[in-house]
Amino acid sequence: MIDIQCLIRDLGEVRAKSPLVHNITNYVVMNNTANALLAVGASPVMAHSLEEVADMAGIASALVINIGTLEPFWVEAMLIAGKTASTKGTPVVLDPVGAGATAYRTKVCKQIIEECKPSIIRGNASEIMALCNSAQQTKGVDSTDSSEVAVDYAKALAKQLGAVVVVSGQTDYITDGTVVNTVENGNPMMARVTGMGCTATAIVAAFAAVNKNVLEAATHGMAIMGISGEIASRESAGNGSLQVNFLDTLYNLDEKDIKENIKK
Repeated sequence: MIDIQCLIRDLGEVRAKSPLVHNITNYVVMNNTANALLAVGASPVMAHSLEEVADMAGIASALVINIGTLEPFWVEAMLIAGKTASTKGTPVVLDPVGAGATAYRTKVCKQIIEECKPSIIRGNASEIMALCNSAQQTKGVDSTDSSEVAVDYAKALAKQLGAVVVVSGQTDYITDGTVVNTVENGNPMMARVTGMGCTATAIVAAFAAVNKNVLEAATHGMAIMGISGEIASRESAGNGSLQVNFLDTLYNLDEKDIKENIKK
């Protein structure tokens, strides 16, 4: 259940505080996620150098670890930054892109989870299921399962890790292992834009930076993502224009838009 006034409050907090969100993310989405964070009101930094990640994680209000384009030195940087953030009590948001597609991806995800103790894990159904069951296969970075299939896996993973787990899909499910919140907003066209899932992870991190209630923060981030995508899709002829319209909608989103479009 989403409290609309709390959702509006958190969006205002992101815009007022402009939290620094440190992203160690993939080459494909850096521009997309940085622009989305700017549009929502946060301050993005994309830093993955071994020489500075600890310092950057030390001053950031949230850390995103996204394993989309893996390299060994990036993994090392992720672990350094993740452990720094975790030690400071800074929220760590993990995007296990393609977990289950290869043994290496799954292994790296589990290492990050073990050593960095993420506050939030956001993935599609296949990725979340793969983190619970190493035999689960994904089709590259795309989900082969619907989000509702993964709800029980997400609850089990959340309980095991003491984290919030987000399963993206036609319906988004957000759980702390006991409570399960849902977000019904969105549009199928969003799946045709590369990096939309990664963008959702970054937006969730921005909300976690201003709300210590991690379940609430993750739910609010996913709601803002879904509402913006749904509104933008109405003005878009295809996935190309959706990318631009999504950023404009996110930037201009207000209380009226939220109240008129949120699905409860």
